[in-house]
Amino acid sequence: MIKRTDFLVIGSGIAGLSYALKVSEFGKVTIITKKKIQKTNTALAQGGIAAVFSSIDSFDLHIQDTLGAGDGLCNKDVVKMVVENGPDRIKELVRQGAHFNKDGEGEYDFALGKEGGHSVKRIVYAHDLTGKEIEDTLVKNVEENENITILEDHIAVNLITFSSSIRSGLVVTQHENICCGAYVLDNKTGKIETFYAGVTLLSTGGAGKVYLYTSNPDIATGDGIAMAYRAGASVANLEFVQFHPTCLYHPEAKNFLISEAVRGEGAVLIDSKGRRFMEKYAPEKELACRDVVARAIDSELKKTGADAVFLDITHKDPEFIKKRFPNIYAKCLEYGIDMTKDPIPVVPAAHYMCGGVATDLNGKTDVQRLYAVGETACTGLHGANRLASNSLLEALVYSHRAYQSSVEEFESIDNKITASLDPWDETDAADSDEAIVLSHNWDEIRRLMWNYVGIVRSDKRLQRALRRIQNINEEINEYYWDFKVTSDLIEIRNLATVAELIIKSALMRKESRGLHYNIEYPEKDDLNGLQHTILKKTF
Repeated sequence: MIKRTDFLVIGSGIAGLSYALKVSEFGKVTIITKKKIQKTNTALAQGGIAAVFSSIDSFDLHIQDTLGAGDGLCNKDVVKMVVENGPDRIKELVRQGAHFNKDGEGEYDFALGKEGGHSVKRIVYAHDLTGKEIEDTLVKNVEENENITILEDHIAVNLITFSSSIRSGLVVTQHENICCGAYVLDNKTGKIETFYAGVTLLSTGGAGKVYLYTSNPDIATGDGIAMAYRAGASVANLEFVQFHPTCLYHPEAKNFLISEAVRGEGAVLIDSKGRRFMEKYAPEKELACRDVVARAIDSELKKTGADAVFLDITHKDPEFIKKRFPNIYAKCLEYGIDMTKDPIPVVPAAHYMCGGVATDLNGKTDVQRLYAVGETACTGLHGANRLASNSLLEALVYSHRAYQSSVEEFESIDNKITASLDPWDETDAADSDEAIVLSHNWDEIRRLMWNYVGIVRSDKRLQRALRRIQNINEEINEYYWDFKVTSDLIEIRNLATVAELIIKSALMRKESRGLHYNIEYPEKDDLNGLQHTILKKTF
């Protein structure tokens, strides 16, 4: 049985929900989310949204800060468009019910924070739970919308593509250039359903779980990037993986982030002997861009053999700390750390994928009727390194652009024709009896990526990683065709695909730029390096 929807949204973070609310005025929307709707990277975002609201700020300043962080690879037209549209999108969130910290009586008199790479205060925030405030607001609106169907505990397996070149009608083939939906696993029933959609939007977040240590939740397995690549879409700049410098280091803390806003409010980085070290690495010290701070910490840990460095904000007023960072303060207390009195042990961890599915200024991919937004996409905003708090901004602006473009596209297609879709066929597939293979490969991928494709790289390590990941991918694909599909199999397949794409991208860049640092090519190569790394599957 084929299920029909006008707009299929895969993912339920800020980008997917914002888009769904807007296109729901023009058709039926189905949101696919593989866990509960609020289990997203968005809900974990602490810092805020970068936008120009201060009288001492300007679009030009925000543009220059973004370009500076991006280290020569930002698309200037994209940066200008996103920055200039940011304030309106945040005002729209307020009208939808979101509440941000304020320091005046006016509706948009926001209190503003500062983070690394920003020349002035411009971070709109809701204490240290900005993402949760946004997610809660959007989920409430989505759940009240009669045109939107939410399918939790569903995970997309593959995108479905077809060709309209045959005059006799629409024919589904192994690969063509138009997306018409997806095969989706219902985790509760174990059945795979066929969804036909007029327009499909990928908003599945990032791929942090490809690394052993990450600030991301378990859902961040690169699903959208992997599915889009398999369907024939171009992916770009996957070598640029941002490692957040300050993830809480504690044996019981799985992936808790200490927001960059803590450094923005005056916290300093110190070693185990209480000595500051960032002045050795950058004139901006703790407020240098994330790639600089992460490499500095990595260097200090390797030189000293220590397990962690420390983030110290104990010189600030305790009441200020508790009020400004209530969630971080409470979480640290759970682990016996009173951040008003004790420095917080921190280490870098994989945090954000600056590359992704290549799109135009409207979120369109090079597969027709397929859009990608949020961390899943590579729009050209971030370049070689994302400026702090530009991610939620990008998601808001691009979900709006994608809405405008996809509605126009949806109204122009003959959506009354149902493609001759083949239902999912698992006739010869057996129940898995070797689940240990998946768990072993999962662990091996994450360790080899951390050890060989981490903050500091070399061609030798990358070549070794590539050989192993190609073997792992062969094992996983053999497993995929022999056994019935499960959510674990879908995720490990996507994870392995994205890992190989990251490694290949890193090998293609023969220089060090932004988040990509190769000890064999320590300098930037502005003659050859100002090119985007594009990968596209051949069929």
